[in-house]
Amino acid sequence: MRSWTTFALLLFTLVTARAEAGQFIQPNNLYPKVKLMTSHGDIIVELDRSRAPLSVNNFLSYVKKKSYDNTLFHRLEPEFVLQGGGYDANYKPVEEQKPVFNESGNGMKNQLGTIAMARLNDPHSATSQFFFNLQDNPHLDPGRNWGYAVFGYIVEGSEVIEKIRAVATDTSAELGWPNVPVEKVLLKTAVVLPEQ
Repeated sequence: MRSWTTFALLLFTLVTARAEAGQFIQPNNLYPKVKLMTSHGDIIVELDRSRAPLSVNNFLSYVKKKSYDNTLFHRLEPEFVLQGGGYDANYKPVEEQKPVFNESGNGMKNQLGTIAMARLNDPHSATSQFFFNLQDNPHLDPGRNWGYAVFGYIVEGSEVIEKIRAVATDTSAELGWPNVPVEKVLLKTAVVLPEQ
């Protein structure tokens, strides 16, 4: 009896994990859209699975698991990037999945209005964090070194980005680094939009 219970639990775990895995979310849609509902308004991004399938599926996994709900945009450099996906509203780190392979060589550029994977110095260390390019940032594109993988574009809500861009920043006592919005900028929830 115990082995059947163990098997049933394992099967349930596998099915649940599969349902939350990004590659199973609209699997035939090369350009899924996600609505990011922020404390300053809604932003809709169109993701490009044709050129960044690993990054897109990774992002969709976090969306499906509700990992981005009530998280902060914790880094704002108005002439550079707006970064989120790493901390909840109390500055607690988001639970991370396995790092994703760096797809920065996919031909997509770090241009104004794109969304890209944030990472550490290790080129293949991107997990939950992402950023919006607030200007063209060619130095983030691959060259002699790995770049930062762009995986989509803002298709609605540029005015929301502009509102957020105007928020004052300072060094955060909680995080210990500069360029943190003084007024918390929340990502209330992220949802995958229905296929059109």
